[in-house]
Amino acid sequence: MVEIPNPLDLVDRVRRDIERNALRVRNGVRLVAGSPAKVGLTPNDVVWESGRARLTRYHLPGVAQRFSPPLVIVYSLVSRSYIFDLCPGNSFVETLLTEGFDVYVLDFGIPDERDADNKLEDYVDGYIPAALRRAATLSGSNDVNLVGYCLGGILAILFAARDRRGLIHSLTALAAPVDLSKQGAFSEMFENGRIEVDAIVDDSGNIPASVMSQSFKLLKPTADVSRYANLLDRMWNDEYVHAYQLMTYWNSDHVPFPGAVARQGVEMLIRRNGLMTGRVVLGGEAVDLGRIVCPTLVVVADKDHIVPPPSAVPLMDLIGASNKELLGLPTGHVGLFVGKSAAKTTIPRLVEYFRRHTSPSTDHQNEQSANHHGMEP
Repeated sequence: MVEIPNPLDLVDRVRRDIERNALRVRNGVRLVAGSPAKVGLTPNDVVWESGRARLTRYHLPGVAQRFSPPLVIVYSLVSRSYIFDLCPGNSFVETLLTEGFDVYVLDFGIPDERDADNKLEDYVDGYIPAALRRAATLSGSNDVNLVGYCLGGILAILFAARDRRGLIHSLTALAAPVDLSKQGAFSEMFENGRIEVDAIVDDSGNIPASVMSQSFKLLKPTADVSRYANLLDRMWNDEYVHAYQLMTYWNSDHVPFPGAVARQGVEMLIRRNGLMTGRVVLGGEAVDLGRIVCPTLVVVADKDHIVPPPSAVPLMDLIGASNKELLGLPTGHVGLFVGKSAAKTTIPRLVEYFRRHTSPSTDHQNEQSANHHGMEP
């Protein structure tokens, strides 16, 4: 027996298609017009600067800080840190503040010719400890919960191994590569002298942002095609189009990479695979990851094509901490803290860990925080 479609269902379907086509046209015009994306809207203050590096403290009006010590997030060197604060409702920083954490982000800025001679030591032994001390002082704490993402994770790990003053209360490595032999095409480009850093630096002495952008595209050549296909299919969805515009804006907003760090990183981290072999030397001293004894969380994104799990997981065996956890999450490199799945699945898991490694803030700490933001204690 042939089922006869309900005329009312057909009318509803036609009406829906007409409405969606109108939305597709409107959103398509907006995308073509290239309206600038508004990002990084959570209220914040720059509380420390050195060179291009700066430490930003975030706050939300009317939201009290409930936990101590503060969270200090160390970002990478290759793109912009506003990915942590993409937009209201889709902001890692905003969520952490809502949960009652005291949140800072350390961003190393946009390198120019003044940064071309920066080495790993400048970040690991210079910027990071100075910024952490500033955050601890402002928050009325003796130490901080350190969170490092991607290359920022490598910097955080290296500092943790050299932390002589006990500045770190806990360490969280978000998608941080340690076994660079498992990095695929990105490492293969520089292995065995196939490409030398000096061949791709520009007149400023740094690797141009355009080269960094193209390098990441090589890791997943079909990504743009898939993204465009998904966009065409969902052009009617305002929320999806807005998120697409923001992510496209961030994906294209890379920064130059300091030339000296690149040379050092290629030689020690890629060609020697130094984090795995113990052949990273900073300031004339070998770095021993076994000296990392603070509570440590290693976060791995199961679908990460930039830092595949086999590159990040080995950190568990390299550190000396007895209190260490491995958290594998069903997402990609940026999906750890951006998007609906992050809000529902990954961020709550991180929040739960951070809560276990913080304590209720004292009245003194809350008073300092209130005074800093210009509020009555």
